[in-house]
Amino acid sequence: MGNYKVLIYGLIALITIQIASAATIYGSVYDFSLDKVSNARVEINTSPKQFLIAKNGSYSFSVPNGAYTIKAQLMQKNTVVASVQENITIKQDGSYVLDLILFPDVEEGIENPNLNINGNVIDTNASKNYYWILIVLLLIIAAVSAYYFKRKQKQKKLPGEEPKESKKSEEKDEYNDLDQVIKIIRNEGGRATQKDIRKQIPLSEAKISLMIAELEHKGLVEKIKKGRGNIIILKKK
Repeated sequence: MGNYKVLIYGLIALITIQIASAATIYGSVYDFSLDKVSNARVEINTSPKQFLIAKNGSYSFSVPNGAYTIKAQLMQKNTVVASVQENITIKQDGSYVLDLILFPDVEEGIENPNLNINGNVIDTNASKNYYWILIVLLLIIAAVSAYYFKRKQKQKKLPGEEPKESKKSEEKDEYNDLDQVIKIIRNEGGRATQKDIRKQIPLSEAKISLMIAELEHKGLVEKIKKGRGNIIILKKK
């Protein structure tokens, strides 16, 4: 009986020491627009593993000293639509703030075009209308390009000199292409993958990359590397 008492007291003392030396990791879960995201699943690789559902967009874990990985996922119909993973090292007691920003999960191509970052369904009819508008814009651009191409062929070009009308046509075509990229990103809710932009514009991947670089240089968009692709965000004025 005496040995059992010693064992019980020892376990109580061990648990008390762990509780006394515990630290608190807490923070909020945000989307790309820095709005809180509800119902994200947050977990930390303690022993045993801890997890919770951030119903109000906030989470908190009590952990002993050590190195940890915190993961957050937003699920919709058993599909991950956004996720993030962060590492943190706890060396002493106290409170540690670690906010998490969810990135759309486009690396493995499992993104759902009918869901936004908060898992809400996007109006597919509105999306179809945007596609029709895009098709009309492409036809207009094609007609304007053909018109200026014919005018360029009729102009007499002096040796070593490029006609002024030709330069204006090229500048206008480049402006139309850049404006088209901006419209695509705006129609996608202010952010779109470079892959989606390339699908909607009949230009080469290299040309799309150059146009995005030009827009980024002008301060109109911001490019974020995510996995094997890029996410293009329209900057707010």
